[in-house]
Parts: sequence; C-alpha cells; structure tokens
Amino acid sequence: MSSVIETEEHHALRAAVAALGQRYGREYLARVAREGGHPDELWADAAKLGYLGVNLPEEYGGGGGGIAELSIVLEELGAAGCPLLMMVVSPAICGTVIARFGTDAQKRAWLPGLADGSRTMAFGITEPDAGSNSHRITTTARRDGDDWILTGRKVFISGVDIADATLIVGRTEDARTGSLKPCLFIVPRDAPGFGRTVIDMELAAAEKQFELTLDDVRLPSSALVGDEDAGLLQLFAGLNPERIMTAAFAIGMGRYALAKAVDYAKTRQVWKQPIGGHQAVAHPLAQAHIELELARLMMQKAARLYDAGDDMGAGEAANMAKYAAAEACVRAVDQAVHTLGGNGLTREYGLASLITASRVARIAPVSREMILNFISHQTLGLPKSY
Repeated sequence: MSSVIETEEHHALRAAVAALGQRYGREYLARVAREGGHPDELWADAAKLGYLGVNLPEEYGGGGGGIAELSIVLEELGAAGCPLLMMVVSPAICGTVIARFGTDAQKRAWLPGLADGSRTMAFGITEPDAGSNSHRITTTARRDGDDWILTGRKVFISGVDIADATLIVGRTEDARTGSLKPCLFIVPRDAPGFGRTVIDMELAAAEKQFELTLDDVRLPSSALVGDEDAGLLQLFAGLNPERIMTAAFAIGMGRYALAKAVDYAKTRQVWKQPIGGHQAVAHPLAQAHIELELARLMMQKAARLYDAGDDMGAGEAANMAKYAAAEACVRAVDQAVHTLGGNGLTREYGLASLITASRVARIAPVSREMILNFISHQTLGLPKSY
C-alpha cells in the first residue's frame, strides 16, 4: 500500500497487530464463544502492547494517535479471524467522547483504564421503538436537586455484563425551549435500578447483547458527560468513530474469508488444475478483493477527516465507509463459502458462521437504508422521505 495513504508507522502497526492476531486466530475466538467466555487473554495482550488505547491521549496512558490507528488494529485482528467487538465501543466511542468532552475528573477516572484495557465501557443508544431514529429516544433524564434521574429502555447493547459502566444516551428538557435534547451519562454497572437481560442471539459471538432497563436510576451531577447544551455534537463525536470502526470490523472479516477462499482455490484440484485456475472461481474472488480495497480507502479517508477535526466531512465519509465495507464483507463471505462448496458449511473451515456475522455490519450501528437516506439528503440535497 502506498505511503501516501498510510505512514511507515502504520505499516509497522499493521504487521505487529497481524502477528498478535495470528497467535490467536479464529479457533480461539470460536472456542471462547462456545464456552460462553470472553476473549480476556487476547484483550489483555492487545492492551499490554498498547493497541487498545492507541487513539487516546498520551497524558492519560494512551498512544496519542487517532481513529486511523485504532481502525488498523481492529482490521488486522479481524483479518486474523479474532476481532474484538468491544474495541468499537470502549476506546472508540466512549474513550473518544470522554477525551473530547469529559471533565478533568472524568478523564482521570476513565481514560487510563480504557487505554490499558483494565476498564471497559459499553454504549447505550438503541431503543426498542426508536431504532435508528435518535430523535425518538424516550430515555429521559430529569434533575432532582444536584442529581439526575434516568428512566427508559435500551436494546442490543453489547458487553454490558463485562463493562464497568455504560455510556447512556438520554434526553433532557431544554430550559429555554422545552424541547428534548440528547445528553450522555455514565451509568455504573451496579447502579440501583439499572437492569439487564441477555438477548438470545442466533449469532455466535463472545460479546453478548442485552436489553437494558433504567428504572429511576439516580446519578450524581458528575455522571453527565460534557456540556448539557452540546447535545448532538457530543453524540456524533462518538457515532462517527463507531461507523469507521464498524467498517474496520467488516473489512477485516472480509479479508479473513477471502484469504481462506484463495488458499482453498490454489490447492483444491478437481480436474487437471486447481479450481482457482478457472475464471468462474477466480474472477469473483478478484472482485471481492477490489471491493474490500475500495472500502478500506474510504475508511482511511473517514478516519483522516475525523482525526483532523472535520466532523462534518467525517460524518459523510464514515457513513460511506461503513456502507461500502458492509457490502464488500457480505459479498466476500458469500463468495468464500461458495468457493469451498460443501466445505464452506463445515465447522472445520470456520466460514459458515460468518454468513450471519457478516450481516451485522449491514444492520448495525445504522442500517444501510438509513445511510442511503443520509447521503441522499445531506450530500445530494434530495428531499426527505420521512
């Protein structure tokens, strides 16, 4: 890859993370998921090497880099078959929001732990009745003296069982207008009234999904992150990295599946030559590679814009990157399974479970249709359909 796009330091980071990923691989992650555990060993090793907090400020124990570096870490772990989903949530969303908008006390309390992996934080925005419409969020926060009282429900929230706290998106009443505006609150895992129920997912993953209930959860004033009036700015400071990291997750998974298929196509012989010598097998794999490379370019653009402080430009590029990466991932996995034929559906080759997993990037954290809405409205200037 040209150094115009990535620096020599980025190349070195890719190689180092790839080496770590190869030590663990897909079988490790699959075993952890089967046993109902968590990838604690990989998380600890990645933390020890400084990869988990590579985007967080150096003064709090981070690497002083940005989402560009963090997305490289996740992509390369994914390409090795062992992506860490909580990287999307803990350092990318929560760490970024706290680093940009948190108080000094919040930064001291959370950033060192998020950087060295000793603490994790989940992120709660999605609600049963709101879906991708953040304006319909019904979780409300009201003042009670110096405290806040949170009430509401969240759904499909990752890793709440292992996270020390969850960054909850609620809505408070604007004193001037009376309208509701989004605000973010740090809710400790053991806060009274904060309940969780695991969602039975068909998806085989170490990270569990939860429905949350907030039943008059009382929080001190220090639980509010950032300025009460910053609203959407703070929210999207976390959502743009989430989209970029989801793209990295998808690209890594697509690369893993493609590599398996290419290796199989080079060695599997049915007639007189390996099946990869036939264009009907080779061309779709070449196409999948091209699409993954194009998606990565857009991801790199989005990360660069975000790290440069261009929130508006990054919003557009992050949505495009997430869309492109999800589509490329789904097609790469599908073609990989098809290339292996019946072997693509066996546990031995480890591709069949990716059929389900690859669709996650099309759905979360925002559906491809909502991204197309965003691009048609914001970029093309077309009228809204809703």
